[in-house]
Amino acid sequence: MSGKSVLNWVIFIALALTWGSSFILMKRGLDAFSSSQVAALRISMAFLFLLPLGIKHYSKELWSNWKAAAGMGFLGNLIPAFLFTKAETLISSALTGMLNSLTPVFTLITGLLIFRVRVTGLQIIGIFIGLIATIGLLLLGGDKQSNANALLGGGLVILATVGYGFSVNIIKSKLSHLNAISITLLALSIVGPLAIVYLFSTDFVHVLRTHPLAMHSLGFVAILAIFGTALSVIVYNILIREAGTLFAASVTYAIPIVAMLWGMFDGEQVTWYHALCILGILSGVWMINKSK
Repeated sequence: MSGKSVLNWVIFIALALTWGSSFILMKRGLDAFSSSQVAALRISMAFLFLLPLGIKHYSKELWSNWKAAAGMGFLGNLIPAFLFTKAETLISSALTGMLNSLTPVFTLITGLLIFRVRVTGLQIIGIFIGLIATIGLLLLGGDKQSNANALLGGGLVILATVGYGFSVNIIKSKLSHLNAISITLLALSIVGPLAIVYLFSTDFVHVLRTHPLAMHSLGFVAILAIFGTALSVIVYNILIREAGTLFAASVTYAIPIVAMLWGMFDGEQVTWYHALCILGILSGVWMINKSK
C-alpha cells in the first residue's frame, strides 16, 4: 500500500470516528445545556474557529454566491443542528446516528424532485429499501424512549437529513466552483452570527456559571464544533480530491456503526433488530452509490 493510500485510509477512519462520535458528543453537551443551546454553541464555535483560518478567502466574488451559501448554511448546518439536539432529548444517540445514514437517500430524492437529477432503477429500489428499514427503526422504540418519542425524535432526524439532502444538491449545482474552505466559511458567516445572537439571548451565561457540568459539556461541544463541523468538511473535500467520490462516500457506512458502538458503551440499548434495520438502510445507500 502506497503512502498516499495509507493517508486516504487514515482520513477515512478519522472522518468515520469524528462524524460517528458527533451524536454522543451532543448527548454530553445536553448534560448541562438545553438542546437549543448545544446547537447554537456548535454553530457559533465552528464559525469563530474557522473565521481566522479562512478570512483570506473573503472576496466580492465569494459573496456573490451568498444566496446559495445561505441555503447551505440554514439547511445543511443551522437547522439540522437544532433538530439533532432536540431529537436526542427524545431518542438515544445510537438511534440518532443510525437514522442519520438516510442522508444519501434524501440527497437523491431532493435531487430528483427539485434539481432534476437523473436516477436509475437500482437507485429507486435503494430508496424504497432505505425508507422501509427506516420505518422499522421508528416503530421499534425501545431503550429510554416510548414509541411516541421514537416517532417524534426520529421525525426530527429525518427532517435534518432532508435538509442535508437539499444542502448537498445546492453545493453540487450552485457552489461546485468554490473550494471547501470558502464554501464552509461563507455558509457559517451567514448563520454563525445568528447562532451567537440567539445563544446569548438564552440563559447560557447563567448555566455556564452555575451548572456543575457546564465546563464538561462545553468541552464536548467544542470538540463537536471544531472537528465535527469546521475541520471535517475541509478534510472530506481533500479525501474526495485524492481518493475519489466513491471511496469518500463510503464513510456513510461507517458512521452509524461508530454511533451504535458509542451508544452501547454509554449504556444505551442496541438490539439485533436495530442492526437489521440499519443493515437495510445501508443496503439502500449502497444501491444508490453503486449506480453513480
